[in-house]
Amino acid sequence: MRSDSSHHIISKAGGPADERLLFHAEPPDRIHVILSGDIRMSDPPLDWPGLAHFGLAGDKAHVRLDAGGLGRWDTAFLILIRQISAEAEAAGIRVETVSLPAGARRLLDLMAAAAPETRKIPDTDAAADDAGAPVDEISHPSGALLTKIIRRRLVPLHSFCAFLGEMLIAFGRLARGKACFRISGFIALLHECGPRALPITTLISLLVGLILAFVGAVQLKLFGAEIYVAALVGLGMAREMGAMMTGVLMAGRSGAAFAAEIGSMQANEEIDALRTFGISPMEFLVLPRMTAMILMMPLLTMYADLTGILGGAIVGIGLLDIAPAAYWEQTRSALDLTQFAVGVIKSVLFGWVVAVSGCLRGMQSGRNAGDVGRSATSAVVTAIVWIVIMDALFTLLFNLLGI
Repeated sequence: MRSDSSHHIISKAGGPADERLLFHAEPPDRIHVILSGDIRMSDPPLDWPGLAHFGLAGDKAHVRLDAGGLGRWDTAFLILIRQISAEAEAAGIRVETVSLPAGARRLLDLMAAAAPETRKIPDTDAAADDAGAPVDEISHPSGALLTKIIRRRLVPLHSFCAFLGEMLIAFGRLARGKACFRISGFIALLHECGPRALPITTLISLLVGLILAFVGAVQLKLFGAEIYVAALVGLGMAREMGAMMTGVLMAGRSGAAFAAEIGSMQANEEIDALRTFGISPMEFLVLPRMTAMILMMPLLTMYADLTGILGGAIVGIGLLDIAPAAYWEQTRSALDLTQFAVGVIKSVLFGWVVAVSGCLRGMQSGRNAGDVGRSATSAVVTAIVWIVIMDALFTLLFNLLGI
């Protein structure tokens, strides 16, 4: 060990000083630890003397770890950081890090998550902390409760914004032809989101058309205006029910499937394996599902519109004794391309909502079967709620625009 008035340089016992580990005393009760050079398992080990060597103790003691000069690093560097932070935490000493590599920060966070009782080390920007002042902590119970509530509300928002940002980047890479995008998998997803959804779409849309016709006929029959059942069913299916019912069906069918598939991959650590091989899960898993859903939803919606109109015709022609030619003429006069366009525009956004809900909840899923089930349930509920909200907003907007 050798020292001067302000620095202490650690060396191995009986060996030369190691310039990779420097200490700068900042009285009172402050130590600035400077890490530099290569710290790897293959390099000579660093001898950490322990905080007791510096006489640090008490709540006011402070250790600052500065990795600004760090070169190549591996597990040895992480072990050293954990050793220092664990020792400081046991002694009630505050620890902060400066200029820690992003990869090391993520690994340390994973280590902290694996041990819930261990508090994460705060990361402080070097430029904003030149004076070495410690970060204030909220100690008042009400302040801690408020902080906890705010974090619970902001963390989902932050996760959603990060997901949207990664999604936009992935679409940009796809447009430039640089995304990791499998055509064969995309075609399979198109088949899953389109043709395989036709049976349930046919059944529900036909029944919705029948119900609309029955409900309308009860009131219109009082005025002898049964013929307007055709207009009621046509407008209802084209503008509202076709897109909404298709969105709800796809939320329960494909949205839950997306969440379960990606959640299962998360539980089996397949997504971690993709990242290890340098494959973006957003490009490989999310992008094909989102694109397939957005492309198929308008087609399914138009099919649902026609099927619902057919269901209304069954009631109008078969039970209300309306002539087929009169029924179809009334339907044609009530509808134009604008009415169908309203439903198609909604369906595109509904498809995006279903895909985002399913993929986001799948990516947020935990590591066990229960978490996968909860992510699928959350995906369906989230999608349906936002479909209804957006449908109401679109209805209000189109009404204000006179469409």
